[in-house]
Amino acid sequence: MGGRSSLGWWRHSRRVRLLLLMAAVGIVFAALYASGWSQHFSLDGLARNRGALKHAAGAHPVLAPLAFMVVHAIAVSFPVAAIFKVMAGFLFGWAAGGLYAVVAATIGATVLFLLARKTAGGLFADEVAGTRVAGLAREFETGAFSYVLAMRLAPFIPFVAVSVAPAMFNVRLTVFVVATVMGMLPAAFSLAWLGQGLDDAFDAASAEQRPLLLSDMITPEITGALLALTLVAVLAAIIRRVRGLQAS
Repeated sequence: MGGRSSLGWWRHSRRVRLLLLMAAVGIVFAALYASGWSQHFSLDGLARNRGALKHAAGAHPVLAPLAFMVVHAIAVSFPVAAIFKVMAGFLFGWAAGGLYAVVAATIGATVLFLLARKTAGGLFADEVAGTRVAGLAREFETGAFSYVLAMRLAPFIPFVAVSVAPAMFNVRLTVFVVATVMGMLPAAFSLAWLGQGLDDAFDAASAEQRPLLLSDMITPEITGALLALTLVAVLAAIIRRVRGLQAS
């Protein structure tokens, strides 16, 4: 009786800690947004400072990428990830920029995953056996790589959600990191490639007397390709599930 009560308290406390963590992130984001911080990490801000940023990247070939990766790793908690991938291509070229963006975002995602696991790790995995949540937890853990990969590829799922949700199941760190890297590669290099040609895009937008928007950069072809890759990853998880049912 006491053990069951203690377990119930532990589950409850993890939910509370998770809510507190989410609230803290939300408060920090709101404060930064209110201070105008987000304006520095927008295409409009990049257009205003592109000369100085290009000069700094060229003058400091080692320090500039390191500074970029540190800022990007911290900023993954906020909805500016796509801007950073475009910025990486603009400053460092599509190949190096895409690589820097993937490394930085992977570090940021891993920190979020470990923080969420420390706060509410296994929250869903510890549900009572036989419940729908427990079944979902087992299914997610069995196909963890495919599910995390699919979520990373999907352009409409928030970055933070994909970093935090797997921590609530018993997903191994190595599986999370490898799936995260593979899932981010297509978008990172695609957006970095677009970023490499930002100067021409800025000039064209200026000629039309309007600011350049991120929607101008993310083409239907890129979105369609990411959705197709997401479907492939989901199908892999479904096929694995069907084979498991047939084997049993």
